[in-house]
Amino acid sequence: MKLEILCKDINQTEHLAEKFANVVKDVGCFVCLFGEVGAGKTAFTKFVCKYLQVKEKVTSPSFVILNEYKTGIIPVYHFDLYRLEKEGISTIINELEEYSEGKILTLVEWAEFSQNALPFDRVDITIEYLSETERNFKFDFIGEKSESIIRRLKNEIACI
Repeated sequence: MKLEILCKDINQTEHLAEKFANVVKDVGCFVCLFGEVGAGKTAFTKFVCKYLQVKEKVTSPSFVILNEYKTGIIPVYHFDLYRLEKEGISTIINELEEYSEGKILTLVEWAEFSQNALPFDRVDITIEYLSETERNFKFDFIGEKSESIIRRLKNEIACI
């Protein structure tokens, strides 16, 4: 089961992020974010963090690789793999495995640079830039826990 959602403006994107945050806040999740530059990976992350009550300023981890936010409902770890390249990725794969366990939310931007070595159970979110305001979100999953998250998200959105 895949889930595809068209957000026509930033308000709809924020609403989608709120629903996603509500679904993962009790169980945690490992999320791979895909999309071209400017698609909205960091914006989506900021909104999710807002609804997880993260108090720190949420920024792109492009130059630091990892931002940690521990003031919200659950800890949030926000990775950016863009600058690591192939050799750098291999040095943190085991560390990323650790961020896939427990009641935490891990979001990985530029997950395509992981060379398919990321944890098995995860939610993949592909964000397509359609126009200045429109984005298409495609949710997919690998693993039972993530399948449950997508089912719950689908139910949350159907109740709107």
